[in-house]
This record gives sequence, structure tokens and C-alpha cells, in this order.
Amino acid sequence: MSPAAEPYVVENIRGAMQLMSDGTVRRAADAPAADAEHDGAVEWRDVTWHPGHDLNARIYRPRHLGAANDARVPVVAGFHAWCLRLAGELPAVVLSFDYRLAPEHRLPSPHEDGAAAMAWARNEAARDPWLADAADFSRFFVAGDSAGGNIAHHVGVSFGRGIGPDLRLRGLVLLMPAMAGETRTRAELDGDRGGAFLTAEMSDRYARLLLPEGATRDHPLLNIAGPEATGMEAAAMAPAIVVAAGRDILRDRNAQYARRMKEEWGKEVEFVEFAGEEHCFFVVDPWSERADELVRLVRKFVVEHMDS
Repeated sequence: MSPAAEPYVVENIRGAMQLMSDGTVRRAADAPAADAEHDGAVEWRDVTWHPGHDLNARIYRPRHLGAANDARVPVVAGFHAWCLRLAGELPAVVLSFDYRLAPEHRLPSPHEDGAAAMAWARNEAARDPWLADAADFSRFFVAGDSAGGNIAHHVGVSFGRGIGPDLRLRGLVLLMPAMAGETRTRAELDGDRGGAFLTAEMSDRYARLLLPEGATRDHPLLNIAGPEATGMEAAAMAPAIVVAAGRDILRDRNAQYARRMKEEWGKEVEFVEFAGEEHCFFVVDPWSERADELVRLVRKFVVEHMDS
């Protein structure tokens, strides 16, 4: 008998994740925290928020709390340097949640984790002094970028205005939320160029690994404003800001989503496009001038809606 063939790579996601021919998944070690320009104004600690799934969260808060921090707002976000900026400059308490990843855990697993994270956050407000002393959970915003933006949308649909009097959901911050569809948009057709941060081919690959077996890219959990999407007229959603990037293949889908939410489903939605920028430009360089502009935009949204 010939020896068993060595497993080979079937799908390779930027070297961060490799799906092997035998079904195993290899993941690269986490990148070091990008806090080179962090000035010590923010402190953080890590907790295990879901022991059953081995999921962790990082809690950020401004180091010096006082009268100027009356607008304390927990925000669900991602990526260390970006969370530092939000915590220090809004100012806010920022919760950055792990969620289960594909292909081991396909949809709807990430959305289930988003819902569970909301319940965990509500309970921690009463149980964890380090968090409760800094956070005003009656001013709660759910935020996410890319895949996290998709999750944030579904959390907003599920929880409406929050969980009772202890956790009031004031707004959704959706930064280039991940979407896909069977029919190509103009942005997807134009975006398949050398050097693009995200291409349609990459998006298709992510969809193959994320969607339930047999589902198409028009699955309503992924194409959330597409032909199979459920109308959201009856959903009591908090106000949302949708941020798109001009050179992102998701630009047209993000714009369509904002338009349907506002014009067809009657939701309060603000749409902002950053011309000339790539997908998740603020993650690639969280200390750039355009990232500065985005922080100011998010801060304005939070201030305008934290007491609405």
C-alpha cells in the first residue's frame, strides 16, 4: 500500500487561515497588538465571555474617568488599535468580542454569538465593577467592520432598542459591512484589479467557507438587502450609520442596503462614503488622516444619538 498522501491546501485566506484537504484548519498566530502610537490614555483587560465556545473579549476604557466622560458608551468593535482610538477619543468603554469562525462554524453561528454577547454585556454591567464603574449601559452602541458589520446589523434587527431598562441600544455603526450576492455589482466588476485589498474572487471564497452547505450568495444572512432578504418594516431598529469606501467592492451593496433601509423599510440611516479608500482602510492604517476623519464621524454619531 502506498503511504497516505500529505494534506494539501484547499483554501488559503491571506495566509491567516488554511483549509486542508483532510478537512483540518490551520490558523496563523494572532498578530501583535498595533499600539505603537498608543499614549497610555486607555487601559484594557481580557475576559472569557463564552467558556463553552472558548471565546474571549477585550474590554477597553479611558484611563482617566471624570466629568468629561459623561458620554461613556460601550461599543462592540474589532482590531486593537482601532478600539484604542474609539475608547480614548469618543471617549467610550469598548468591548471587542471574539466569535466562532468559519469554516468550522458556518452561518448562523457568528450571529448567534452576537446575540449571546449582548446578553453577556447586560449581565456584566451588574457583576463586574471594573466595567460597571466606567460604563453607562443605557447608552449602548453596536459596531462592527466588514464581517463584524454584518453581525452588528443582525444584532440590531434582533434586539431593537435593547434588553430591558439595563441595556438600551442607541445606535449601530456599520463600517463596510460584509455582503455578497449572485449578481455582480458594478463595484465588484470594477474592483478586480491588482493590489485591491478585497476582490470579488476573495469575497466568493469567503462566502464558500461561511455559508451553510447548498446556500447561494443570496442567502439573506449574507445578502441582507438582496432578493431573498426579509423586509424589515416591522423591526424596531436603532438609528444606524453605514460607512462605505469608494474603492471597495462592497460599496454598491452598502449603498443599496442603506437606501432600502431608509426608503423602503423606514429606518433612520445615515450613509457616508470615503472616496478613494479601500475596504477597511482604517484597519490597515488606524492612525492615518482618513482614520482620524472616521473617528470624528463615529464620535459625532454617538454624541447625537446617545440620549435619543
